[in-house]
Amino acid sequence: MSQLYDRIGAGYGARRIPDPRIAEAIKAALGDARSLANVGAGAGAYEPRDRTVVAIEPSRTMIRQRPTTAAPVVCASASAIPLRDASFDAALAILTIHHWPDRMLGLTELRRIARRRVVILTHEHLGSLWLTEYFPSIRRIDSDDFPSDGELEEALGPLSIRPLPIPHDCSDGFLGAYWRRPQAYLDPGVRSAISIFAKLPPIEIEAGLARLQSDLDSGRWHASQRALLECEALDVGYRLVTAELEA
Repeated sequence: MSQLYDRIGAGYGARRIPDPRIAEAIKAALGDARSLANVGAGAGAYEPRDRTVVAIEPSRTMIRQRPTTAAPVVCASASAIPLRDASFDAALAILTIHHWPDRMLGLTELRRIARRRVVILTHEHLGSLWLTEYFPSIRRIDSDDFPSDGELEEALGPLSIRPLPIPHDCSDGFLGAYWRRPQAYLDPGVRSAISIFAKLPPIEIEAGLARLQSDLDSGRWHASQRALLECEALDVGYRLVTAELEA
């Protein structure tokens, strides 16, 4: 993961601006946890300011983008978190576990360091979202990279899994954020802050962008996706997972 983000992560701080509605959902999932380890913390998005936080992040490119007011950060991998057992009330992992080289080991580490709960924001799949028509390899990558509910439960125990609909004007520029703003995907800066585009075959990206541009110019996209334009928020596969740990 560190190699990927050392290569593509330079623009994350500018493009991946925490959305306050997502932040509120994460805060609610954390409940009364007063201390937490944010694993795969990146540039520090969604780290609560009113709690004790230690960040774990393997990429120095991402660490350099953390604001000076961000929580202290340890350069380390989710596979070997340098924290004591049960040293924090909660472990937090936001849109990161699909990048871990050993997901099960990383999930086990989350459970090890948390006393009370583990909170994960992850992604299930884009389903039938129009984006996969232009970039079909996204379906395969989603299937390979994202954990199943069973895998999460095996590592963490009983789970609460809540769909997290994404608002149409989401400020955080992850893959599904622009479901109602198709022109955004034509912007190289936007794509540079979405890791999956670094995994797609370049020829597929080129062809998909050309088709999308053509469909936007002709009005075909708006005609086929008319119903989406009336939606304020949409379930595009993001899931907020909470595991309450036994005392």
